[in-house]
Amino acid sequence: MFLLLGGHKEVFPDGLRPNLLFPPIFQVKQLGSWLLRLSSLPFWSTSLRHPPFFPPVIQLRTRLEMAGGGATPAVGDVSRVEAPVTMKAYLMCVFAAFGGIFFGYDSGYIAGVMGMEYFIHTIAGPDAETLPSADKSLITSILSAGTFFGALVAGDLADWIGRRFTIIAGCAVFCVGVALQTASASLGLIVAGRLVAGFGVGFVSAIIILYMSEIAPRKVRGAIVSGYQFCICIGLLLASCVNYGTQDYTNSGSYRIPIGLQLLWALILGFGLFFLPESPRFYVKKGQLDLAATNLANLRGQPVDSAYIQDELAEIIANHEHEMAAVPNNNYLQSWAICFKGSLWEGSSYLRRTILGTSMQMMQQWTGINFVFYFGTTFFQQLGTISNPFLISMVTTLVNVCMTPISFWSMERIGRRKLLVWGALGMAVCEFIVAIVGTIRPDDDAAVKTMIAFICIYIAFFATTWGPGAWVVIGEIFPLPMRAKGVALSTASNWMCKCLFSPPVSPSANPLAGNCIIAVITPYMVDEDKGNLGAKVFFIWGSLCTCCFVYSYFLIPETKGLTLEQVDQMLSETNPRTSARWVPHTTYTAEMGMTEKGRTGHVENTTSGDESV
Repeated sequence: MFLLLGGHKEVFPDGLRPNLLFPPIFQVKQLGSWLLRLSSLPFWSTSLRHPPFFPPVIQLRTRLEMAGGGATPAVGDVSRVEAPVTMKAYLMCVFAAFGGIFFGYDSGYIAGVMGMEYFIHTIAGPDAETLPSADKSLITSILSAGTFFGALVAGDLADWIGRRFTIIAGCAVFCVGVALQTASASLGLIVAGRLVAGFGVGFVSAIIILYMSEIAPRKVRGAIVSGYQFCICIGLLLASCVNYGTQDYTNSGSYRIPIGLQLLWALILGFGLFFLPESPRFYVKKGQLDLAATNLANLRGQPVDSAYIQDELAEIIANHEHEMAAVPNNNYLQSWAICFKGSLWEGSSYLRRTILGTSMQMMQQWTGINFVFYFGTTFFQQLGTISNPFLISMVTTLVNVCMTPISFWSMERIGRRKLLVWGALGMAVCEFIVAIVGTIRPDDDAAVKTMIAFICIYIAFFATTWGPGAWVVIGEIFPLPMRAKGVALSTASNWMCKCLFSPPVSPSANPLAGNCIIAVITPYMVDEDKGNLGAKVFFIWGSLCTCCFVYSYFLIPETKGLTLEQVDQMLSETNPRTSARWVPHTTYTAEMGMTEKGRTGHVENTTSGDESV
């Protein structure tokens, strides 16, 4: 019996894993129902039900029977795969979104600091009026370099020490980098501090999305992850306000206050996470099922022996067993190699999901949003008819902040797919209007006002669709065996693309520009001694948003209202264009024979008709 019940090493403790006499899929799928029937016989000893001798779902069922007097969870019931949302569960998930504040603040403060007179004199000498171009490029780009590699490293750490402790470690690394920057009085130390801080930002920016997606209830997951984007906007706005308040200081406080204030955001997030539970899916991946049950009960505000907790945990375990049976993951190299397994044409393949996640973050940068936020002031100055371009740039930032909260409602009510499809179309139309008006009547005051109006509408489309939507989807599409690494690769892709579509760091560039590695494309498009496209640059952004529209229609699935395990089922049974009509019809526990409930047959939501997008 022991030999027949061989499992995967991530579920069974080291040293106790039996030899496999049969393929894993046979063990799980064929023996599951037999064992469940066998467990009801009189001679079945309670002592034999102890792990690691039997599959996790059998252990789970046994514990519930012993605690509840024989009651068994309806682990095949698709309507009971998650507990109702409680205020406690909601607030715990919302707190995690706070990580966006120090991510946004860190991205926003450095450009203002580089324009402060005292900082310029400290770094470049008492006679300098601006920082040398090379120094500006180094200071801004080094953070993104650290963030790119930090995001990749975080994918390993999250599977090793857990999602929560990876974020806490990121906060600690970030604090070290901030301390170095605050103490700096020379270029070398501030560059070193920015590099170290970049690693911390990479940890947090990659894993906070993973953590929120795994702990959030399915009914509010989109809204909570959208809150991360909102907090990024708040961080950017706070950085602008702090820079504005200290820019005229004639001592080191002018730059040390904006830099040192970052410690507050990191300490709040890191300290607060000590009181939040770890992701139950991490413990399932590590085979620590008791901890998984305890943490899941804490997150859902239910007792451990609640049928809701038992059902949800059973489904998570069964899904993980299913994935591990299909794609074994036995060593470090395999853990990365599985991200690229499968066919590009198969919707549920790991390769398809990796490409979807990384390309979505790339597409988010293709919308041209960083051009508006980072190069907006200089662009408005080039128009020649605006008296206060800095004020217009502040207006665009406020539009972004005020419109993002709409996504809290729309992500769950309208859905991810429709928002991304129509958001891309709306942005494309606005950008083409700006390009056409600016090309035909570049010096007309009314035309410039029209351009500003449509730029603000374009930002509103981004803030309610692609801004939060890209983060929401990448947290949902990856299966548990590769989720940490998939989200890490996607986040690293975002940082890599920022180097292409962020503005140049030069004396002629926007003093608010930052958060880029090397300005490769923008200088050749907009500098007066190069492309000098002016408003015509929006033809490029509009064309790229058209690509985003086509991409969204054909490749992005609808994940609204589904658990992460149901997303896996949906991707394997439908395609993006019909995904909105898919509804859960069975569970992994039922499909793998680990429940007495049978398969119910495929169900499709036919009441909504054909998809309108």
